[in-house]
Amino acid sequence: MINYPNGVKKNKKVQHPKTFDGNKNRGMVFEDKINTSNEIYRTKNVAIIYKKPTPIKVVKITNTGLKQGKITEAYYERPSTTDYNGIYRQKYIDFEAKETLNKTSFPMHNIHAHQIEHLSRIKAMGGISFLIVSFRAFNEVYILDAGVVEKYNHTTRRSIPYEVIKKEGILVPQGYVIRIDYLKAVDELYFKEK
Repeated sequence: MINYPNGVKKNKKVQHPKTFDGNKNRGMVFEDKINTSNEIYRTKNVAIIYKKPTPIKVVKITNTGLKQGKITEAYYERPSTTDYNGIYRQKYIDFEAKETLNKTSFPMHNIHAHQIEHLSRIKAMGGISFLIVSFRAFNEVYILDAGVVEKYNHTTRRSIPYEVIKKEGILVPQGYVIRIDYLKAVDELYFKEK
């Protein structure tokens, strides 16, 4: 069964994965924290931001004897753009979430060229677009404007140095209630009084 958004039924308690099993779950705990934060933002009428569903084409549905069938065969219809989008402070917001174990840089191969292009187009149209990066080794999360990501996409260097992210990005507060309070960092980067 596919539910929208995020495949989570309304009023269902979100369970937080407890373990990190190599590459298999990398980013899932991080995305779960962002999803929980987005739920709180929506509840408090701060922002409406959702994780985008991955576009799939259903090929085969098996009858399970219930009212609904079970999808037994599907494929990705087209490459997805970015992980999240919505509206905040009357502005369209769009971002990609990534996590790395690397201590010295964010490898550019972790984000696809079509995603960088998408973020750049959002920025060019006046929207807010950024990369949110979790440096797992340091328990630090940063937002980095799409312009910085695009700049590093057009260089021979295939990573963004950690020191550059610390300098040009904004450190995201982390807490118990709002796990990844990235909108505070968005305020600092995009809405700070000049």
